[in-house]
Amino acid sequence: MIGMLKGRVEALGADELVLEVNGVGYLVGAGARTLARLEPGQDIVLQIETYVREDAFKLFGFIDDIERAWFVHLQNIQGVGAKAAFAILDTVPVSEIANAAALGDKATFARAKGVGPKLATRIATELKDKAPPSGRSFLIGLPVHGATGEAMPASPVVRGGDSAARDDAVSALINLGYNESAARQAVATTLRDLGDEAALGDVIRLSLKELAP
Repeated sequence: MIGMLKGRVEALGADELVLEVNGVGYLVGAGARTLARLEPGQDIVLQIETYVREDAFKLFGFIDDIERAWFVHLQNIQGVGAKAAFAILDTVPVSEIANAAALGDKATFARAKGVGPKLATRIATELKDKAPPSGRSFLIGLPVHGATGEAMPASPVVRGGDSAARDDAVSALINLGYNESAARQAVATTLRDLGDEAALGDVIRLSLKELAP
């Protein structure tokens, strides 16, 4: 199975790209959000989800692994295939998806093209009490770097799409005696109000206010 490809973008299509890796051109399916960030001749690392079927072998590519993880996670819902998962990821940022899942917010999922009210309700209902995907862990034990190559801040910060940091906040609330579902909803509400980045301490403190009777 293929989990990652590093190469050069040779061509872009409406819903796919050709990535040249050591002389081999891989046809990789991708969402509009990913394709909009690419251009021919660009060197890129894509996180790959491989689908093997009796009649098909398909590669789907993502710049950020958390997007790949949500692509898989969403398809655990009956009625959500690759097309619908891409539609959701193209319409709603990952941070909003995580919040909408925790809050059971069907309206957010209904914004995606091709996702009707019934399916949006099913997605919101089934994801509400499930932990968000964490994605793969790369460079374990090494500093995490951003797209510019600079080391990310060492101070504890919760970012909207960072499920590990989000889980740290949820874990802190669970350790204080709150149940997981309520903790996830409180953290989601807090992150929605604070924006995409917030200090871990602030998230916990404001989530406790959210949980207060």
